[in-house]
Amino acid sequence: MRNKNYAMNPFITTGYKGAEYFCDRVKETENIVSLITNGNNVALISPRRLGKTDLLKHCFEQEDLKDTYYTFIIDIYSTKSLTEMVDKLGRSILKTLQPKGESAWNKFLSALKSIRSGISYDAAGVPSWTLELGEIKNPSVTLDEIFGYIESAEKPCVVAIDEFQQITRYEENNIEALLRTYVQNSRNANFIFSGSHRTMMAEIFVSPNRPFYQSVTLMSLDVIPQDVYFEFCSEKFVQAGKGLSKDVVSDLYEMFDGVTFYLQRMMNEMFAMTPAGECCGVEAIVTALNKILDNSSYIYEDLLYQLPEKQSIVLKAIARENKAEKIMSADFVRKYSLGSASSVMSAVNGLLDKGILTKNRSEYFVYDHFLKFWLNGAQSKD
Repeated sequence: MRNKNYAMNPFITTGYKGAEYFCDRVKETENIVSLITNGNNVALISPRRLGKTDLLKHCFEQEDLKDTYYTFIIDIYSTKSLTEMVDKLGRSILKTLQPKGESAWNKFLSALKSIRSGISYDAAGVPSWTLELGEIKNPSVTLDEIFGYIESAEKPCVVAIDEFQQITRYEENNIEALLRTYVQNSRNANFIFSGSHRTMMAEIFVSPNRPFYQSVTLMSLDVIPQDVYFEFCSEKFVQAGKGLSKDVVSDLYEMFDGVTFYLQRMMNEMFAMTPAGECCGVEAIVTALNKILDNSSYIYEDLLYQLPEKQSIVLKAIARENKAEKIMSADFVRKYSLGSASSVMSAVNGLLDKGILTKNRSEYFVYDHFLKFWLNGAQSKD
């Protein structure tokens, strides 16, 4: 039980805790809510860790959506097949309907004839999804049942599928066409397809030969403006009887490219470090960063140990560059003693597949900013 004198750290790093702790995105929120309430489907594209999932949760808390619609968010980032996606979809819908009462969840469960044995009930009669993946014998049938429920639900539905580009990696080959058919025929639902891989998402929704071509309104999400984020941070510090130097936020933006997750994690640490009545200055940045890196050191060491030697060497080289271009050039290969250009490309492809590296146009960089700083610190100790 939380002590009554305990004040929650206002810089949230896990999930959505309400509008009070949510910074900006006013225009984006208004745009998404307006598009949905006017019958449009949306594709929301942004790099990971910019806060698109929390933005969707924030949108779903707005008055125009909260009580009028059933809103579901499904994260399919870890899925590899239609079966796994169907499992995620069913779990998410049931979890959302649980607090809405028996009439809400009963209608959903009644539609799931193919997997009814995978639903169990507690002593109070509340259902839970106890289905194992192997029990979904025919995912296409179960998917049809789920969309059948969505069409017959007593409220209109908004279904947000996060990391939607993952469907292009499924074992099955016809998933885009299958889902497009359901979406096209849905009269009681609108859909938000969010994704972090810009190229893959663009191919799905912009390529004329793909099923989802011209079926959505495209939106992109950029970093929160620096001055807006400083106002948010300063307000939270003042409310706690603390001060915050403006240089802190400007330095963090430069260090972390304005990516929301890293800003929040650093501000969370520095807020906790700053006693009431004192001001947080730029000197706190190094202390906070070192504390975070120390806490993650074991995980990063294990990650590095698991990588093939060539991938480890190339990863360190790109981390040293911060953002690396022309990685197969003779200059880059020679600078870091990487052997041959072909071996560099092979290592980079492996790191991209693992999600450790990412690419934006011609630039390669370490996806996890904290890992980048840890790698550079580890290198300096050699």
